[in-house]
Amino acid sequence: MEVIKMPLGPLGTNCYIVHNNKNALIFDPGGDEDKIIHYLEDKNIIPQAILLTHAHFDHIGGVETLRNHYNIEVYLHEKESSWLAEPSLNGSSLFMGDKIVTQDPDKRIVPGKMTIGEFNFDVLYTPGHSPGSTSFVFEDEGFVISGDVLFKQGIGRTDLPGGDYKQLESSIRYQLYKLSDTYLVYPGHGGTTTIREEKNQNPFVRE
Repeated sequence: MEVIKMPLGPLGTNCYIVHNNKNALIFDPGGDEDKIIHYLEDKNIIPQAILLTHAHFDHIGGVETLRNHYNIEVYLHEKESSWLAEPSLNGSSLFMGDKIVTQDPDKRIVPGKMTIGEFNFDVLYTPGHSPGSTSFVFEDEGFVISGDVLFKQGIGRTDLPGGDYKQLESSIRYQLYKLSDTYLVYPGHGGTTTIREEKNQNPFVRE
């Protein structure tokens, strides 16, 4: 299985394409959806779904185009199910000149084991940056897509609507830091890291 990182959209948000050379899952398409389409078509890969770690504007800019282009479903935690259609909640009305409005998610993300097509993974509920933040754990491959919860020597901001520092710290300490030290962490912004590195070096939340 391969993980492709594409910094996209107004803030260079990390979109991840997880694929097995035939099918793919798209995580957090923040914009520049033509780049995603070009990559998938060049590799002859068929996307199965769009999964969102959360619904802030910089993670959802390409959702509607990709959903319609490929006729695939969008997954999002129920606590942010109304955010895609509401610019005041997804932040686009506050931080951008153009408002982002998409259709509601097709499916609700529920913590626990998930299977989409040939992909099997676990969902962790990791609120704090936003009330519906989730992280996606691929146990066999040894990596987690952490959204804006945990960064390389950083953490997600908590001063946006629904943010809560104590929740974020708890999510990192009792959810993400419980993963194996060798796990790769693919964050919503910046470079890749590992659970071990963040336990030892993250200045905000150390084990």
